[in-house]
Amino acid sequence: MKLRFFNILIAIILLPLTTLFGQQAPIFTQYRDAQMFTNPAYAGMREGICVNGLMRQQWAGFKDYETGENAAPENYMITLDSPIKLLHGGLGGAIIQDKATYNWNDISVLLSYSFHTELSIGTLGIGVGGVLKNRSIDGSKYRAVDDDPVILKSEQGDMRFDANLGIFFQSVNNYYIGISLTNLLKSKFVKLDTDGDGLISTDRTLYLLAGYNYIIPSDPRFEIEPSLLIQSDFISTQYNISATVNYNSKFWGGLNYRLQESVGVMVGLRFKDFRLGYAYDINTKRLGVPGSHEIGLNYCFKIKTDRSKTSYKNTRYL
Repeated sequence: MKLRFFNILIAIILLPLTTLFGQQAPIFTQYRDAQMFTNPAYAGMREGICVNGLMRQQWAGFKDYETGENAAPENYMITLDSPIKLLHGGLGGAIIQDKATYNWNDISVLLSYSFHTELSIGTLGIGVGGVLKNRSIDGSKYRAVDDDPVILKSEQGDMRFDANLGIFFQSVNNYYIGISLTNLLKSKFVKLDTDGDGLISTDRTLYLLAGYNYIIPSDPRFEIEPSLLIQSDFISTQYNISATVNYNSKFWGGLNYRLQESVGVMVGLRFKDFRLGYAYDINTKRLGVPGSHEIGLNYCFKIKTDRSKTSYKNTRYL
């Protein structure tokens, strides 16, 4: 199973995809805490009821050079998931606000179900989900060089439904891998498309996440977790490579490298059932772009279930 896992991972990494600097779908440096948003199969994979919150301000302090208005992208997300014994899996949901800039705003509501099956080597989740997205654009704030009839002249909004699919596998040997496809239908926002060519739609995105939890034998208080996230809209691709060091399940710190874009520094602490994390991204583009801030808060409490006696030592799943 390990050999197959690494073969799949290497094959996807070597796909001839183009690196993206302007990915449409939101991306988080603490992406392991955003899995309920990116993969419906993750619903209920932790043995408890878990609430996650993430707030990200991209390029903090970035403003419109003419009006001085804040133009930095911002993301606000809350997720909730839990295993449901009667459904042989788990349920989850998420609400996310994605402010791409001062005149573009998306609000999405997700509901997901994951069917779990216990294997001798771990737990496999197969998930489906629905997404209701409201997109609003204020065309009055565009300042075009020439008058273009395609550009909206006022504030407009439209709501559309879409679907997500995913698979998530969590092994007894402390590695995990997930693959998902969001906004599968690529629904079109008709009211935002002045000429009906379907250019404005939901953003179909492929996610591949993989990681491994290594507990140092000589000192089990220390746990090292390398991980990888590949995110692609099939036109362009974003690569994230990160590693964290956990100490005594109470403190952690690490680095994330976003290919040709930024280096992120991550720190966090855990107190009882709460986890607090912070990340700061330092841009590497040499364009004078300011850094990005990200704050995460998690509350997760265990519930008794009749799942396999297999225990997972990764604190992210507790």
